[in-house]
Amino acid sequence: MVLGASGFIGQRLCAALRARGDTVVESSLRDPEAAAAASAGSDVVVNLAGAPVAVRWTLATKEALRTSRVDLPRRYLAALAGTDERPKAYVSASAVGYYGTSRSATFVETSPPGDDFLASVCVAWEAEADTAAALGMRVAKLRTGLVLGSEGGALAQLFPVFRLGLGGPVGDGGQWYSWIHADDQIGITLHAIDGTDGVLNAVAPTPVTNREFSRTLGRVLHRPAFLPTPAFATKLLMGEGAIIVNEGQRVLPQRTLATGYIFRHPDLAEALSSLLA
Repeated sequence: MVLGASGFIGQRLCAALRARGDTVVESSLRDPEAAAAASAGSDVVVNLAGAPVAVRWTLATKEALRTSRVDLPRRYLAALAGTDERPKAYVSASAVGYYGTSRSATFVETSPPGDDFLASVCVAWEAEADTAAALGMRVAKLRTGLVLGSEGGALAQLFPVFRLGLGGPVGDGGQWYSWIHADDQIGITLHAIDGTDGVLNAVAPTPVTNREFSRTLGRVLHRPAFLPTPAFATKLLMGEGAIIVNEGQRVLPQRTLATGYIFRHPDLAEALSSLLA
């Protein structure tokens, strides 16, 4: 079963599972009890559900972020505890926001969590996922970075701006972007579905600064990419949520690689070119 199947990643995952011959049940977490009932007989549950993060953070949107990632999974797993045919594994989305932000540190799967709002949500999100182990389920948690895909995510919003030659770094461009091609995001999710448990950083092994990301995207599109977006502009637009654009974290997939995953798109320029193609 895939929870959050209608989203950008969910649609890709369902297609990949069906392409290899798996039967897929699509659901959401809007009704956790109904989703638990529909899980009966599934081998694995993949929970990708969550309210959008790249929005202006108000009290209401922050509550929605926490509710969708913490409260609804808690209700789902509580309902699942009362069923007879529980899935064998629970694969939960998480985010590199778990580590907080830094321009100098490098984070791997064993690094401690940060102390900002998004980090606190990720810690609680993963704690709920861990309760699935008490139900006899194998648990995997995927800490995802900036997912690049032409049909969704941040890149779909950036393409039109950069094609017009209006793209460029945000602020001074020194903040780290830990990115991943959508193909590898799906690949790591399948890696977890097929038996890898624990924490896996779903990021490419080559994080870049925002400045380098902008230059590379401009180069791939054959457009200039020198017009900066002032950090205060994103702050005005997104409020506290601007932290995900103005700040960042350098995250490496240390354990992901150690468990045998081989990246299809480890190089940013090649990854962007493949999406344009």
